[in-house]
Amino acid sequence: MKLVVGLGNPGSQYNFTRHNFGFLVLDFYFKRHNLNWESKPRYGAIWGRKDDTIFIKPQDFYNESGLAVQEFMHFYKVKLSDVLIICDNFDLDFGKIRYREKGSAGGNNGLKSIISMLGTDEFPRLRLGTGNDELRKKVGDVDFVLSKFTPEEKEKLPEILEEVLQKIDELQ
Repeated sequence: MKLVVGLGNPGSQYNFTRHNFGFLVLDFYFKRHNLNWESKPRYGAIWGRKDDTIFIKPQDFYNESGLAVQEFMHFYKVKLSDVLIICDNFDLDFGKIRYREKGSAGGNNGLKSIISMLGTDEFPRLRLGTGNDELRKKVGDVDFVLSKFTPEEKEKLPEILEEVLQKIDELQ
C-alpha cells in the first residue's frame, strides 16, 4: 500500500493559494484519472484510492497535517518509503519541482508536523516551487503562502501540474 499526501488548508477561501499547491495537484490528478474522492472523510482527511495507492488531503490546517498522515500510515501499515508528501516551497523558483527521498522540513510547517508525528524525516517528498521574491518581500511570508497565484503563474499551472502528475505516476 502506498500513500500520497497533498498538503493544504481546508476551506474554499484557500483554493488556488500557494499553500494549497498539494491539494491542487491531487484534485488535478483525480480529474485526469477519472477518480472520485470518497464521500466521507477518514482520519481527518479527504481521501480516495487508485489501485494500491491511497491519496489524502488532510483537513486539519497545514501546520497540523502530520496527524492524518500518521493515522493513515498506521491503519494501512504503509512503510515510510511508500509515502509521498506533496507541498509548496517558497524558496524554490515558481514552477521548479524538487524530489527528495528524505530530508529536513526546511522551514515548511506541514513537513515539520509530519516529521514530529512520525518521529523521522526519512520519507519522500515533492516540493513545488512557489517562489516570487518581489511579492514575498511586499507582503511577508505568511500572507505570501496564503496568497493566490498571479495571473502569469496561473497560466503556467497546467504545464507544471502535468509534470507533477508524471512524477507521481513514476513513483508509484
